[in-house]
Amino acid sequence: MALLVVIYLAFISLGLPDAVLGSIWPVMYVDMGLALADAGILSAITSIGTVISALVGYRVVARFKTGWVTAVSVAMTAFGLWGFSISTSLLHLALFSIPLGLGAGSVDTALNNYVALHYKARHMNWLHSFWGVGASGGPALMALTLSLGFSYRSGWRLISIIQALLVVVLFLAIPLYAPQKPLQPERQEPGQRRGGRRQGLSLILASFFLYSMIEMSTGLWAVSYLVEVKGLEATSAALYGSLFFLGITLGRMVSGFVSLRFSNGQLIAMGMLIIALGLAGLLLSTVSTAALALVAIGLGCAPIFPSMLHETPRRFSIEASGRIIGLEMATAYIGSTIAGPLFGALAHLVGLTWMVGLQLFFFLILSLTLTLFFTRTKAQPL
Repeated sequence: MALLVVIYLAFISLGLPDAVLGSIWPVMYVDMGLALADAGILSAITSIGTVISALVGYRVVARFKTGWVTAVSVAMTAFGLWGFSISTSLLHLALFSIPLGLGAGSVDTALNNYVALHYKARHMNWLHSFWGVGASGGPALMALTLSLGFSYRSGWRLISIIQALLVVVLFLAIPLYAPQKPLQPERQEPGQRRGGRRQGLSLILASFFLYSMIEMSTGLWAVSYLVEVKGLEATSAALYGSLFFLGITLGRMVSGFVSLRFSNGQLIAMGMLIIALGLAGLLLSTVSTAALALVAIGLGCAPIFPSMLHETPRRFSIEASGRIIGLEMATAYIGSTIAGPLFGALAHLVGLTWMVGLQLFFFLILSLTLTLFFTRTKAQPL
């Protein structure tokens, strides 16, 4: 139980920086004399670092063990957040985005694989709900800082201090990461495992890519969409930035209980339906109703990512799960990497009016890849 608490804390720290930039960017880019689209550049740098660390994370964890990798990685993100508080140019922000990205990938891969092998689906959903606690808490802390009359630099500094305190806890908890024997699979037919691997890998990787495009574009650009298209006051943007991630957090907490009655596939189907409703609501919303649309998109996204991860060792094999989850995380971050500058460049060229339409296009393709994945692969019980 103590180890689970530590892992949950690690995921709070993992989510803490993720939504802050998107929520404060409408104020920050004006104050620093930057362009609106520059947020996409910073997001891409962070995501590239995360892709690299996710791809090598399986080997890093095998060499240095999960506890050390987790603590050191969170320390890197604390350093990057502190750097944002003192940055005065795009170059400075870009340099401090590097440790933010590198600090995320290895721990993300390691903890997701650990939980997928050792714990039930409810724990995977709750694990990612704590990521949502961090992701929604970051913008809320920034909004609180601004409301008290401090600058956004003080907000970045406050979040870096909280991250540093979590680092201390994670270092103290390293002895808890004693080796544990993973859940043993029931007898599987080798042909089924090879077939699932062969037919399903490209489909699940495409699903992670497309899902991340939708999640990242919402988290990074939805607030700017509301400001530029719907007329939301920029001073209220930071508070709105937390609503999407609040929806994810609440949705994953609920999904942990719902997973006692429904399978991963059923949770994903329910989430996709809610996303469709949320995107339609965002497209048709006014400022007064936009909050509901953002929460709805978050609720729909909630079970999809953790359910796909939890399904990995069941659709492939325990032996391959660490490597495949590393590929899944890397592919997801590639989607995030592309989404930031893609939406930013298009925002610069033609404005953000089209944003939700492009998200709906990605959503339709995601629906197809997930349907094919679940129909062409067979789950094996652990």
